[in-house]
Amino acid sequence: MMKKKSISASKASLVFFLCQMISALDVPLDSKLLEELSQPPTITQQSPKDYIVDPRENIVIQCEAKGKPPPSFSWTRNGTHFDIDKDEQVTMKPNSGTLVINIMNGGKAEAYEGVYQCTARNERGAAISNNIVIRPSRSPLWTKEKLEPNQVREGDSLVLHCRPPVGLPPPIIFWMDNAFQRLPQSERVSQGLNGDLYFSNVQPEDTREDYICYARFNHTQTIQQKQPISVKVFSMDSLNDTIAANLSDTDIYGAKPVTERPPILLTPTGTTSNKVELRGNVLLLECIAAGLPTPVIRWIKEGGELPANRTFFENFKKTLKIIDVSEADSGNYKCIARNILGSTHHVISVTVKAAPYWITAPRNLVLSPGEDGTLICRANGNPKPSISWLANGVPIAIAPEDPSRKVDGDTIIFSAVQERSSAVYQCNASNEYGYLLANAFVNVLAEPPRILTPANKLYQVILDSPALIDCAYFGSPKPEIEWFKGVKGSILRGNEYVFHDNGTLEIPVAQKDSTGTYTCVARNELGKIQNEVQLEVKDPTMIIKQPEYKVIQRYGHVSFECIIKHDSTLIPTVIWLKDNDELPDDERFLVGKDNLTIMNVTDKDDGTYTCIVNTTLDSVSASAVLTVVARPNPPFDLELTGQLERSIELSWIPGDENNSPITSFVIEYEDGLHEPGVWHYQTEVPGSQTTVQLKLSPYVNYSFRVIAVNEIGRSQPSEPSEQYLTKSANPDENPSNVQGIGSEPDNLVITWESLKGFQSNGPGLQYKVSWRQKDVDDEWTSVVVANVSKYIVSGTPTFVPYEIKVQALNDLGYAPEPSEVIGHSGEDLPMVAPGNVQVHVINSTLAKVHWDPVPLKSVRGHLQGYKVYYWKVQSLSRRSKRHIEKKILTFRGNKTFGMLPGLEPYSSYKLNVRVVNGKGEGPASPDKVFKTPEGVPSSPSFLKITNPTLDSLTLEWGSPTHPNGVLISYILKFQPINNTHELGPLVEIRIPANESSLILKNLNYSTRYKFYFNAQTSVGSGSQITEEAVTIMDEGKMAMASRQVDIATQGWFIGLMCAVALLILILLIVCFIRRNKGGKYPVKEKEDAHADPEIQPMKEDDGTFGEYSDAEDHKPLKKGSRTPSDRTVKKEDSDDSLVDYGEGVNGQFNEDGSFIGQYSGKKEKEPAEGNESSEAPSPVNAMNSFV
Repeated sequence: MMKKKSISASKASLVFFLCQMISALDVPLDSKLLEELSQPPTITQQSPKDYIVDPRENIVIQCEAKGKPPPSFSWTRNGTHFDIDKDEQVTMKPNSGTLVINIMNGGKAEAYEGVYQCTARNERGAAISNNIVIRPSRSPLWTKEKLEPNQVREGDSLVLHCRPPVGLPPPIIFWMDNAFQRLPQSERVSQGLNGDLYFSNVQPEDTREDYICYARFNHTQTIQQKQPISVKVFSMDSLNDTIAANLSDTDIYGAKPVTERPPILLTPTGTTSNKVELRGNVLLLECIAAGLPTPVIRWIKEGGELPANRTFFENFKKTLKIIDVSEADSGNYKCIARNILGSTHHVISVTVKAAPYWITAPRNLVLSPGEDGTLICRANGNPKPSISWLANGVPIAIAPEDPSRKVDGDTIIFSAVQERSSAVYQCNASNEYGYLLANAFVNVLAEPPRILTPANKLYQVILDSPALIDCAYFGSPKPEIEWFKGVKGSILRGNEYVFHDNGTLEIPVAQKDSTGTYTCVARNELGKIQNEVQLEVKDPTMIIKQPEYKVIQRYGHVSFECIIKHDSTLIPTVIWLKDNDELPDDERFLVGKDNLTIMNVTDKDDGTYTCIVNTTLDSVSASAVLTVVARPNPPFDLELTGQLERSIELSWIPGDENNSPITSFVIEYEDGLHEPGVWHYQTEVPGSQTTVQLKLSPYVNYSFRVIAVNEIGRSQPSEPSEQYLTKSANPDENPSNVQGIGSEPDNLVITWESLKGFQSNGPGLQYKVSWRQKDVDDEWTSVVVANVSKYIVSGTPTFVPYEIKVQALNDLGYAPEPSEVIGHSGEDLPMVAPGNVQVHVINSTLAKVHWDPVPLKSVRGHLQGYKVYYWKVQSLSRRSKRHIEKKILTFRGNKTFGMLPGLEPYSSYKLNVRVVNGKGEGPASPDKVFKTPEGVPSSPSFLKITNPTLDSLTLEWGSPTHPNGVLISYILKFQPINNTHELGPLVEIRIPANESSLILKNLNYSTRYKFYFNAQTSVGSGSQITEEAVTIMDEGKMAMASRQVDIATQGWFIGLMCAVALLILILLIVCFIRRNKGGKYPVKEKEDAHADPEIQPMKEDDGTFGEYSDAEDHKPLKKGSRTPSDRTVKKEDSDDSLVDYGEGVNGQFNEDGSFIGQYSGKKEKEPAEGNESSEAPSPVNAMNSFV
């Protein structure tokens, strides 16, 4: 059960009070401070002035207030004190002034009707509420009444009155039938503002017995129903039938038919009326007219315009509605009702009055002792309201005196206030249409300075942006604020700082050196206080690579980059938006660290994508547009117009271009008569064109379709147009590519390319084929054939020219006369061989052949050219026969000579010539024999060197594979090679051609020689082959080495030999390294420049021979090379190098002590065999190399 006594309010928020306060002293919205400061009461919540309550429920009259100390509450009723303790049905909520009147437990709402006012009071003043008028809602029943049926003639007007009972508040009226369905309304039938139902003219369908008016009372949630009203409409036809049935034929009488009537106003009546409305309300003006036809209503304002944006027409323009009216809306409003028979009008004079409204409402004042202030209360209205003041709920005239207060009409002036001057003042502005009541307190406070900003608060700002450092303070009188930077810094002054009245320090452009500690000092006459805060300046966040505009094809992939740079102490978050909204919830959107990727792009992905980077201090963004392009959508709505026999106009509507402009339209057609289902290209038009005039062919059942083309590709074809069948006609053209070529010597095959189906121009396509022999006075022979493409004429002479023509015809007639072509009957083999064949030998490998042309008649066909058959009979240097291989050269056209290349020297050849036509070759001419002269021979087939001794070598060779003439001699050249690979003097020997070996004597022992060998004919020397060989070591020296062993037991000799052996070992190692570094002679460059040993110069300075040269291989000591075991050097294998000797044992001596195989070695020999050099690494070999 609620306590009847008022309980002190708890500590309540002062936000509402502070938001309204304007004064010389601002109180910050700090909860701790507000709890400590004294404050007069302020009404925060109250019930409306006109409070209609539900009589079935408890009545709750609200009154909430705040203050320090918490206020107490009291009430008046009808101007006298309302003692709630004496009424058991009335309680006051705890910590509140809200009253609860218990109606549900026996109380009656009517007993509590009246005017209530609440007062909230504490030691600093009293605030009062508005006068709250309590009235219970009422929903009375309809009074009993007898309703007569309404019998109305068709076309007359009718008003069905509702007359609902008077309720509080007034009910909402609507008309329904027995089935609870709203009655339809129109320009002819509508409900007025008073609830009546108006018929401008009745019709037979208006006859019914259930016109029911309903009144809905919203407060009590009840609906009251009027008794049904019956309406019966008599039509003129039925009335005339009734009269005619009761009268004789001689009576002349009849009801008049429905007559049309000009408009008359059903409401309002008369020509003028008055209307008063209050400022800010909704103005409703109504005009409902009768007449037949149904009149139309129009509204005007005399001498002005209807206000724009605030004017609305309702109820089929019968009601003019102007919202939020003001004094400017006063004036004369005319409604005009008009039909075809005339018009009528009514003028409503509107006067807008105004209940009081605020111009300047009084605001709370917070003052320091000794300060001045004013309370201003200004209101307006029509008529102008009167202003009255109250102090703590008491008229100021009888309130306690205050020497600091002076009332001057709508203003109270305060001078040198003291703490006892605190009070709550009420301003009342009233006229005949209402009143305004406002509470405003004057609170006089004396407080030392307080700084409300937390100590050591950290402020962080972005470089080059403003820095606002707070110093929220309070004190009474108002403290002075000073700022310092650093612990012992001086006071801040100058243009680089802005000092706000609320204590805030502003640094307009913060720099890195702005970072530091700032001290705020607040002082007034009652004290001083200071506070330190910290400022940090951070680097700005930047997007160093922004997303870029992208154009992507549908179903492609696209990526937007957003690469950022930020302060290392800030943590950025990246958000992507599409069209300023969140990204679609779609797995195709992949958000990476610094990019956004969209997979399988669709049309709906088109838009603007924004990358937003947020930190706790700043935010940057960058946007890019994605345009999704695709092939255009197919055109539609194809239409054929302007149909003619040979042309038609086609039009279409383009489909969506999908962000890529349409560049052209391709028109295709289908011939449903000849090639159903096959579409052919017709024409192409620019993309800006949507109609085209098409040329047509006769006897074609056309359908058309259109394909749109843009840069991405071609659209799907449109739906086919309707079909259009053109009339038949004679063919316009004849077959093309007419030819006459015989397939046999006695026929002529005439061929042509048949006309396509649409080219036939009509049914029954055939061809008339005509031919006659050319240059013979002969008639045309003709035959008509079916729709084929070939006709064979038999029994013709061989290869005779014919004039040929092929003409198309159909059931309607012939095509134009065709042009003639020349053809020939079939060819036969030529009859005559070319004569007078002559051969002129140019050189040993080339000859020229001549012949006389054959007579053209003997060709018996198209001359294609001549063929020369030639073959080698035998080589003149050898009598051996070999397989004859014939060669053929073809010379096109009527040529009478030709060149025969690639002949072999010193050989005997035969040839013959034949003429060629389309049928084949004619007879051959008699064989013609010719011989080629000698040439230089090829190199000898091999050269091998055997039986080396101290001073001799044996050479053996094979004759050239191709002597190319009679060999007259062999030329042998050789020269020594010393240990430094330098070449000695060159010696030349000429050897008879019949020799195949030679023993060279008087050579130096243990010496390497290089040999050059070639053959000669009378024409000159052939190519040479080279070889190298070495004579063996002197046996006397070997014996000397053997005798040295006898003294090997001598101690001194053993030591000497050890030293020699060590020296030899060192030299071997050096030699081994040199050999491994390269297998070329040190004179390699000169070898390349001087391949012929005969032209190698001697050194002029010291008389030594020129350096050794190898013109072919250039690698004389290449390791791992392979030669035949008999040291034979064949032509095709010769490298002129010692590395190509046979596969002998590496580094061994033969039986007579000669050195063999020093420069030989097998390819791919295993490293374990020690073949790491072209010379064996033995002491003997090393000694030989130094001889």
